[in-house]
Parts: sequence; structure tokens; C-alpha cells
Amino acid sequence: MQAAVTVTPSRVPELLLGLATVRPVFLWGAPGIGKSSLVREFAESLGLECVSLLGTQLAPEDLIGVPQIRDGRSVFCPPQAIARDEPYCLFLDELNAATPDVQKAFYSLILDRRIGDYELPKGSIVIGAGNRSTDNALARPIASALVNRLTHVHLEASPKDWLAWAAANDIHPWVLDHLTDRPDHLWSKPPKTEEPFSTPRSWHMLSDALGSFGPAIDEQTLRVIAHGTLTPAHAVAFCGYVKIVRSRFGIEAILKGDARWPSHMEDRDLLYYLAESFRGRLIKELPAGRDHIPANSRQTAYRAKSLLIQLAEISVEVAQSVIASDADGNPVLPAWFLVEAARDMPRLVEARR
Repeated sequence: MQAAVTVTPSRVPELLLGLATVRPVFLWGAPGIGKSSLVREFAESLGLECVSLLGTQLAPEDLIGVPQIRDGRSVFCPPQAIARDEPYCLFLDELNAATPDVQKAFYSLILDRRIGDYELPKGSIVIGAGNRSTDNALARPIASALVNRLTHVHLEASPKDWLAWAAANDIHPWVLDHLTDRPDHLWSKPPKTEEPFSTPRSWHMLSDALGSFGPAIDEQTLRVIAHGTLTPAHAVAFCGYVKIVRSRFGIEAILKGDARWPSHMEDRDLLYYLAESFRGRLIKELPAGRDHIPANSRQTAYRAKSLLIQLAEISVEVAQSVIASDADGNPVLPAWFLVEAARDMPRLVEARR
């Protein structure tokens, strides 16, 4: 299902309060962005127990129950997990990954709030969640009859929301500080190949691992756990950041001339990280137009060209990444600066083509 309108995690509790208390709701979103946690926290805020059913682990009889003979007639007895006396939150996780027969078994439970003779206690709420087929996750088409029984809410990852949550939930300071500086690394699109990718959940996993190993974690172990949880480029950047924390290097020191670009091969991850920080600084500080450039911006441009030359002497590839266009091929640095770079560093600009 395609998202016409998306919401951030901070909006979800308000929406669920108005929607889920009167009609069933389905939360759509990429893997690892916190759908399950949001539902559990919402249920807790209402004082309701959250009962989770995982669509991929269910068969139709798990919902309908087994028959018993009463007074010469068969009666289906719903499972204890569903048949409760007190109101609760029924969370149908990965509902769209369930088989068509299981999805069909949910029809009456979702719309009529009953299975056979059992009816959900008044005050109960029903919330479903699942990944999209575009996320390279296990997802099956939902029949129109089921689609029409639900109100659909599409969730997107929000660095601002996650960082606010992380600050209050003991997330490792290296993770918190790095994502404060690089919020674009919080989430990446699931890859088509089998490899780790960055999500709020995977950053949380990395934080837990860092806490387990402690501050004395060695560089090789850090690389193993970073590359085991994050998108490869994000893992390199994070390892570079940690090296900065532990060393004398820093983009401020390099900009001031107090330090030079690290040139040893074993510091290549650090070099990539510093180059990304350098690029972000130029995007922020260089004005779009050349006319009436403030003196401080002109000084930044002069210093930037000098540093680019130094960087290219170490690695043309890394230096090229500083002036590269975005994923859509659009320049991110001002055109006047790129023209000056082409004039002063033809070798660097040729490498971009």
C-alpha cells in the first residue's frame, strides 16, 4: 500500500486515541522504525494490557479455536490469549504477512469485534501493523474486504522524535551524539541484498552492544558490531566518529589548521567521516550566490579549496565526495564554488564525471 500522507511517531498516540478507540487501525511502516513499541506504549497509556498476535505464526484455528460438544452441539472455544474478561489492546502484528486464510479469520474480529460467540470486552481496541511490500519484507496483498475494515496510518522515521526518545532512554552517548550530528543516518531504505541496514531499532541494538562491551571496546570489535547492525556507509561513518572522540582529530581542528587530514590507510574510515563533516559545513556556510559574499564566507571558501587540495593528495575519491551531487544528480554546493573548484582543481572535477 502506498502512503498518500505520512506521520511521525510523535503524532501516533494522538491519532490512535481518536481512531483506535472507535475503529480498528492499521499502522504501515518500514521495518525497525518502532511500530510495535508505539502500540505497546499507547496501550500502557490507556491502562490496557497489550496482547500481541504475530500474523506469520498463526493458523486459522489459532483464532477460531477448537470445537467442543455442549448439549449435543459443537461450540468453538476461542483461545485464552483472545478470550478475556477485561478490556485489552489486541495487537495484530505483521497482519499483512499472514496467509490469506488467517487474514480471513480476522474479518469478524476486526469489524464486529467477535469470534463465534465471544465478543471483545467493551473498551477493548484492535490495532494491526505491518511492513510494505516495497520494504523487501514479507508482505502479502490484503484483500479489499480487509482493507476496508481498517483505518490506515502510514508511519515515517523521524530523527527529531527518536533523538528525544533516546535522550530519555539511556541510549549510548556515542550513538546519541553521532545521530544528533548526522540525523540522516537514522534510517535507510531496506536493501535488495541480504545485508544490515540502519533503522531506529538497529541503532538501539548497536547502543546495547556498546553498553555491553564498555568504553574500552577495541577498534576491531567496534567495526564488527557497527557493520553487523548498520548500513555499510553509516557503519564506516560511525566508526570514524568514535575515532574522533578518542583521538586528537576533529573537523574544527582541521579547519583552523591545528591538525591535518589523517593520511594513514588504517584511518580511512576517519577520513571519510571528516570529509562528510567538511561537506556538511560547506553546505551550511557557503552562500548560494557569489554577489556580496561576506568576508567570513569568502575566507571559508579560500580555506575550503586549500583543504580540498590537501584531501585530494591523500584520496581523490574522498575529496570528490565532498563536492559530489546528491542522489538525484543535483548539486548541493553553490555553483560559484564548484566553478572555482573546477578552475583550481581540474583533476578533482574530472574525477566527478
